Amino acid sequence: MYNSSFKTTLISVVTQHNMLGPSSPLSSSTALRSPLLPPDIKIPVTGDDKEQEKLYIDHMLQKYCGEFGAYQLRHFVLTSLAWALEAFHTMIMIFADREPDWRCSGTGTGTGCSPAAASVCGFDEGAWQWCGGTASSTVSEWGLICGEKYKVGLVQALFFGGCMIGAGIFGHLSDSKLGRKGSLTIVCILNAIFGCLTAFSPNYWIYVLLRFLTGFSTGGVGLCAFVLATEPIGPSKRGIAGMSTFYFFSGGIAILSGIAYIFQTWRSLYIAASIPSILFLCIIIPFVSESPRWYMVRGRSNDAMKIMRDIAKCNGKYLPDNVSLSMDDDKENNDNSEKEGLDEQEAVTGSILDVLKSPLTRLRLFLTVAISFSSSIVYYGLSLNVVNLDTNLYLTVLVNAVAEMPAFLLTAILLDKYGRKPLAIGTQWFSGLFCLAGSLMARNGPWKVVRMACGVLGIFGMAGTYNLLFIYTMELFPTVVRNAALGCATQAAQMGAILAPFVVVLGGGIPFAVFGVCGVVGGILTFYLPETLHKPLYDTMAGMAEGEN
Repeated sequence: MYNSSFKTTLISVVTQHNMLGPSSPLSSSTALRSPLLPPDIKIPVTGDDKEQEKLYIDHMLQKYCGEFGAYQLRHFVLTSLAWALEAFHTMIMIFADREPDWRCSGTGTGTGCSPAAASVCGFDEGAWQWCGGTASSTVSEWGLICGEKYKVGLVQALFFGGCMIGAGIFGHLSDSKLGRKGSLTIVCILNAIFGCLTAFSPNYWIYVLLRFLTGFSTGGVGLCAFVLATEPIGPSKRGIAGMSTFYFFSGGIAILSGIAYIFQTWRSLYIAASIPSILFLCIIIPFVSESPRWYMVRGRSNDAMKIMRDIAKCNGKYLPDNVSLSMDDDKENNDNSEKEGLDEQEAVTGSILDVLKSPLTRLRLFLTVAISFSSSIVYYGLSLNVVNLDTNLYLTVLVNAVAEMPAFLLTAILLDKYGRKPLAIGTQWFSGLFCLAGSLMARNGPWKVVRMACGVLGIFGMAGTYNLLFIYTMELFPTVVRNAALGCATQAAQMGAILAPFVVVLGGGIPFAVFGVCGVVGGILTFYLPETLHKPLYDTMAGMAEGEN
């Protein structure tokens, strides 16, 4: 077929021939045998005549846009800053709900006061006083000691309970209507509101309610930020990038220790820790883009292509006009869109019920939930054991946060070399074996130091596991249900965090034994998960089923 440019040229030549008449050179036999167009004139080929090339997002990133360029680096850093916000709202309980130091006031009568006593239980009310005043923590302000001490554990457990509920709800919303960016925006708004309101709690029970609501919103921060930060990254760079998100969480804990040192009262600390959420909403969120994968599964291919072109442009690459995105579920949608001339396709939806219906993803969900639950018990349990050391609280929290970073670095280095599955098994068994060894150590003499070293090595290994599980779980499920599945795993982790304090209070060698068993069992369960190294991020359930088969 002649294209439009050729038709225009042909009409022009014929018109000139008719105007010149039979005496013109064009009417001669030589002219009739000559070409209508001079040899040096080329017929332009329009974009419509080029063969359309349809690619999956991973393939387009690898071939045209770049897997991890300037665009992905900026987007990754900005989005991952939300992890620091989660650290603020989660770990603030260490400082706000601590039991301050006390001293004898010398004014008590009856039983008196002994500075060498382990606690103030049994002393007269006027025989002692808090060193930092009653406003230093919730414990000192509301008297959460002795018979009321259980209330400290209750508020912490309810916070993680809120996290568990929020992770499931926002995991579903980020896969469906709100999207990754929309869900992250909502949870940050709620965090800022509930965090500031907590500072004005008139009594303990209002404080408990607000901490539960804060946990509800905090539960969605990490999973939304993680998926949003890693989905625009190419497959060969996604693993090490996903592992690097947890530097922001540990960095947030380290920064929080400095904030808590400056703001010594718990009410001022809550306001100071909530202000960064407001700054994130005003300064960072406007520069964060929605995930192109979410746009694709919602049928908004034009929006997805716009982001892909922005990625290519920012990375100094060129994305041809004849290249478009394709879903991985089947070819029918692409054929229909070509016939009908439509750029938009019908949205593909999914829920946790779809995960349970599919034999392929059902087993994966059960395994990731069980592994997340066991690893969380070990991670939070060992962290609480370290916090109970008789050292400077601010310095201890800072050192613990920094000590986790080598585990993240080592795991990131080995991730693409040995794969997700062997590394997950190895880190869990590493932690479990040292915990089991710690349960056999005596609690006095030189063995006390060895036992402490076993605990440090145990949390070192489990920090790598806890980090790795996010990227591993993300790759095990398609885009349409990815956040819902990751939300279930996060809910299981929060349940483990709720139970961890109850394991710690058992005392003796029992906590180390429980942590060791959890680590070993978690490693065994990981054997039944498939390897995801260098595999694409599937978009739909049908696409995953076809790709895996």
